[in-house]
Amino acid sequence: MASQCSLSTLFPIQSELDCALDDATTEQEKEDLVKEYLNKLDQREDLKIPDFQTGLEWLNTEGPLSLNKELSGKVVLLDFFTYCCINCMHILPDLHHLEKKHSAKDGLVVVGVHSAKFPNEKVLNNVRSAVLRYDICHPVVNDSEAHLWHELEVSCWPTLVLLGPRGNLLFSLVGEGHRDRLMLFTASALRHYGERGLLKTHAVGIKLYRDSLPPSVLSFPGKVAVDSSKKRLAIADTGHHRILVVSSAGQLLRVIGGPKSGRQDGDLSEASFNAPQGVAIKGEAVYVADTENHLIRKIDLLEGRVSTLAGVGAQGTDKEGGSMGPQQPISSPWDVTLGTAGGAEGNVLWIAMAGTHQIWALFLADGKLPKGSEVKAGTCVRWAGSGNEENRNNSYPHKAGFAQPSGLASAPEEPWGCLYVADSESSTIRTLALKDGAVKLLVGGERDPLNLFAFGDVDGKGVDCKLQHPLGVAWAPEQSLLYVADSYNHKIKVVDPKVKQCSTLAGTGEAGDTLGPEFNKSCFNEPGGICVGDGGKLLYVADTNNHQVKVLDLSSKTVSLFPISTDCTDSVPSGPTKAPTLPKSAARREMPPVAVSAGQTLVMSLSLSLPEGTKLTEEAPSCWALSAEGNEWLLESLVVTGDIVDLSKPLSISTTIPAVIKDFNGDPSLTLGVWLYYCMETGNACMMKAASFTQPLQISGNRGEEEITVAMAHAF
Repeated sequence: MASQCSLSTLFPIQSELDCALDDATTEQEKEDLVKEYLNKLDQREDLKIPDFQTGLEWLNTEGPLSLNKELSGKVVLLDFFTYCCINCMHILPDLHHLEKKHSAKDGLVVVGVHSAKFPNEKVLNNVRSAVLRYDICHPVVNDSEAHLWHELEVSCWPTLVLLGPRGNLLFSLVGEGHRDRLMLFTASALRHYGERGLLKTHAVGIKLYRDSLPPSVLSFPGKVAVDSSKKRLAIADTGHHRILVVSSAGQLLRVIGGPKSGRQDGDLSEASFNAPQGVAIKGEAVYVADTENHLIRKIDLLEGRVSTLAGVGAQGTDKEGGSMGPQQPISSPWDVTLGTAGGAEGNVLWIAMAGTHQIWALFLADGKLPKGSEVKAGTCVRWAGSGNEENRNNSYPHKAGFAQPSGLASAPEEPWGCLYVADSESSTIRTLALKDGAVKLLVGGERDPLNLFAFGDVDGKGVDCKLQHPLGVAWAPEQSLLYVADSYNHKIKVVDPKVKQCSTLAGTGEAGDTLGPEFNKSCFNEPGGICVGDGGKLLYVADTNNHQVKVLDLSSKTVSLFPISTDCTDSVPSGPTKAPTLPKSAARREMPPVAVSAGQTLVMSLSLSLPEGTKLTEEAPSCWALSAEGNEWLLESLVVTGDIVDLSKPLSISTTIPAVIKDFNGDPSLTLGVWLYYCMETGNACMMKAASFTQPLQISGNRGEEEITVAMAHAF
């Protein structure tokens, strides 16, 4: 039996190939070198790795996978990652690109091996949320104790390991930025083993978790910002790749982008984003950290247009900057906030540049950085951070080190005069002085700048306080207090910067969705964003993994859900989409045809009843979705959705037939789907049931009554 080995066996062999490839000048020369290398490896019997441990939790599969069974005869790419890591996020586009080119039928299977850094990342539900958030469609194993990581002597995130069809080591790539080598190694291995008849074409049972989910108004909202002067909020609906502008009462005012990712500028109806995170809103302008497009965007609500202010649409490696925004490559901007630097008020947009572990400045008007020279409007430049991933404080901003800064809050007034930075990977809150750029610790972490593992959940002063991957900060000038989204501790904390005291404000420390409503009985799930509203009386929290925005009333000390009305008063189409798939068990009913005319409002009055002795599950997302598959123009290319919270009266769902009738396919119809989660009143048994109603339409171009109502009913 062949002995099992680790990467330390492979590295000396591969290093010779890597050096030769660095010197090669043509693609053919590189392919020949890799072919020769693979022939050499085939002669060795000491490169087989251990199989996955039994009993591990798997995602996106029909069951556990084994190198000796389901993956035998496949070239397997293992992606050792942890979901908090920005470098791990950066290689996901490379993996998507690879999977588009080579399938399981071709002989390639990608497996994500989740090996947690933080304790919170060991929990399956949190890994599942990350798989959804990052649109990972290949199998993922939750190796929570990093067993295979240790067996193979993996040393950093991310690490890619390519295996041959008998589970034998072929190549390893450490860190990000190796797309060309990854494509070369994978294509060469598939060709090499395919020519020898050692590859198998069988499918691997893929079952995507996302396909079983009902729709929701929000999907992994990353950040939220408030414009108190106009009483409205901007919400980064990250999972839906869009920005929502909502009134403080929850009325949906604008929908820009989504549901698919893209990077289109122009009219609000055409614009698109890719997993946007940070938002800042002032007047009629919304500034957006378009994270996975590596762009800074501006939404002009008055002009109805989206434009790119900085970035080139691809991940940059420049750690200095200084070019005009649209010519300046940037890397994974995670948050933005408006500020002032040597010029008119609001002349700069501060950027938490997570990808290069720095804080940057985008000048919206002429200005000047602290102790720097004059800077022209449009310039995008590094302000603080060496680019090394460190927890290093320094009076010289370029010598300081951050570790994936992910949240910003500006406190320009004296005696504070600083930016607060949620530095996620060092689990600290830092201050960046607006006067001279000095970087100091406020709370969290420890004094060793290279130790990025000083995390926990401890209230206290300065370095004695412990946080776990905080992603958001919000400054309340009225109270001189800083609020923190302590994301992996599932808590909201408050810091008094005068004495550097940090204490828990809300949350139990356990992931959940309970509305206490008291602070100490309410639960959150990896909250990523936070902002202060109503003169410091309210906190708005982007409760990311719960797909919600929550409101903390600081006077009554209660938590409530921020309701978002899906009746958008000034919406724009968010692009064609489909309603979610109904389960096979769903009841389906076709209604009699109804005659409607252009411009007429059709109201569907739906009465639903549950079995006796049951009630709606308060914490679960019961909902409805209205779609028009094949004739999406009927709903202006939207799938209209809403929550179901009360069955005591009929649901009233209305839609207006477009004033201009387009050519339609076949017999047009609307489909209303409902998903109900309900529990036994006497026990813990809970279930989900679904039903759909298809309403055929007989459309005429003649004007009719203003409104027509159709009654529908179903008993579960």
